[in-house]
Amino acid sequence: MVRPALRSRSYRRICKRTPSGRTVVNYERRRKTLMRCARCGAVLNGVPITDDLRRKLPKSSKRPERIFGGVLCPNCLKRVLKSVVRGSVLK
Repeated sequence: MVRPALRSRSYRRICKRTPSGRTVVNYERRRKTLMRCARCGAVLNGVPITDDLRRKLPKSSKRPERIFGGVLCPNCLKRVLKSVVRGSVLK
């Protein structure tokens, strides 16, 4: 069994084949990535990039203070709100 600290999903699992032909699992920290929109994948503005920055800030500074802040970009939010107000199903 692997160490309890490595069981966390904050580490990504990489299967590597050793020169002897055995397959082993290596654990490494995930790379820092930009936060992206859940619908279109655009980079979200107003959200800190690094995890350590996000951890130290208060919740109100981690993402914009609006509906779906830190989840949807402004364009997708506009489309979702329009479709909800017009009574159609979300697309």
